[in-house]
Amino acid sequence: MTDTPAKPSSPRRSRPVKVADQIKDWVVERDLKQGAKLPNEAEMIALFGVSKGTVREAMRILEAQGLIVTRTGPGGGSFVGEVSLERAKSLLANYFYFQDLSVSDIYQMRKVVEPELAASLAGTLKPDQIAELRGLVQQYDRPAESPEEERDQHIASLRFHAKLAEYSRNPLLAFMVSFMARILTDLTVYRRLYEPHNEELRVRGQRHQLDLVEALEAGDADRAEAIMRSHMLGAESLMQRQEARVMRRFIAE
Repeated sequence: MTDTPAKPSSPRRSRPVKVADQIKDWVVERDLKQGAKLPNEAEMIALFGVSKGTVREAMRILEAQGLIVTRTGPGGGSFVGEVSLERAKSLLANYFYFQDLSVSDIYQMRKVVEPELAASLAGTLKPDQIAELRGLVQQYDRPAESPEEERDQHIASLRFHAKLAEYSRNPLLAFMVSFMARILTDLTVYRRLYEPHNEELRVRGQRHQLDLVEALEAGDADRAEAIMRSHMLGAESLMQRQEARVMRRFIAE
């Protein structure tokens, strides 16, 4: 009879981490909003039955996460903070930096959520927002003349998608789309996916985005969804080929 391998135990959470979670729960239970003042240190010690050092460490954890803000001087103390969108994306990007994401991993998600985003925006955008989208597309309306310009065009193309997310009224959908644009931008830059030059990617991407803007302006949700789906499928194929070419060149070097 063979022994069954023991399941790896989950890492033990330190007391300050547990107290930090308790403080978050305490804030949520009371529906405290950004700027609300938190109990002082002595009150925290009494509330959670822990030492001064544990409370201080728990508050440092929450402050590092952007969930509380500490001010000194008259009227100072600890207050409920709010994690900015950019900070949330940066923290999550740091996690995925070590996950060895591929182009396929990213597009598996993009193909699901971005057509839905496009459909939801049809007929909702203001004239200045439509103009802003067209302005972004104009930033890559000609072939790049250098690797640096190629990189900038890739980034501008992804900024178009981040801008669509910014217009969404669904904060979760908006975050997912803008975050994927962010990590694909990072992937493009640090893996140099903009090299070698890929004119087909630029031309197809620009045509899809211009067609999409027209569908959004016309309020045609079905067409907007179909264009975005086609855009995602085409971009995935071309970016996979680009990734493979870069890897072959890296191995050869």
